[in-house]
Amino acid sequence: MRSLGTRRVALLASAATVAAVALAGCSAGQVAETSLKRPSNQGVNAQSSTGSVLIGNLAVAYKGSTGYPAGASAPIEGSFVNQTNNEITVTVSSAPPLSGGPASGVVLATSVSLSGGSSASPSATPSQTPSATPSGSSSASPEPSESASEAPAAPPQPAEIKIPPMGSVSFLAGDTETLEASGLSAKLAPGNQLSLLFQFSDGSADLHLLASVATPLTPAPRGSGLPGENSEE
Repeated sequence: MRSLGTRRVALLASAATVAAVALAGCSAGQVAETSLKRPSNQGVNAQSSTGSVLIGNLAVAYKGSTGYPAGASAPIEGSFVNQTNNEITVTVSSAPPLSGGPASGVVLATSVSLSGGSSASPSATPSQTPSATPSGSSSASPEPSESASEAPAAPPQPAEIKIPPMGSVSFLAGDTETLEASGLSAKLAPGNQLSLLFQFSDGSADLHLLASVATPLTPAPRGSGLPGENSEE
């Protein structure tokens, strides 16, 4: 005959066994939720030397496994946060890294500019009104203006991002206003990096960063030839 204490121990052990079996059955065949989630922060994170501006998720927008060909333009994604009570202007351009010279896989751009939005204005076309010619008089055809046709193009200006006090500015591919690197020196594909230079109006030191090509947010469809598909070769 078992004592009351023995019965209690047996009952507790039995309950623990049932609970363990139930938990094992619930988790069987399931994948942990964390294994299905990609980290939301996949770009470069940095800050100015004074800590006045935070740069987050800096990356080149993904454009398939082939990426961007040499000479093309590529959208740059990222956010800029002003941690001061004064407006700060961040100037973005492309420049070689400070040390080590041009590394393999590092791409430069001829210019970095803002495209679309209020900063982009349509080019003005001067109107031409023919001058009146007296009846019966002959007039020679006007010669084209050489100064207009042969004027050298203005050099591209670096992008200037104005961040309001304690405010932020962000760029994503597909936004009305985008941050674009134009005139790529070489092919820019996943595995390559774009060399960027950031300068700050508050006197912070220049900041050199390498932005990698972002990875796709969802698996590529079957047969697309992009990373993440289940192709049979």
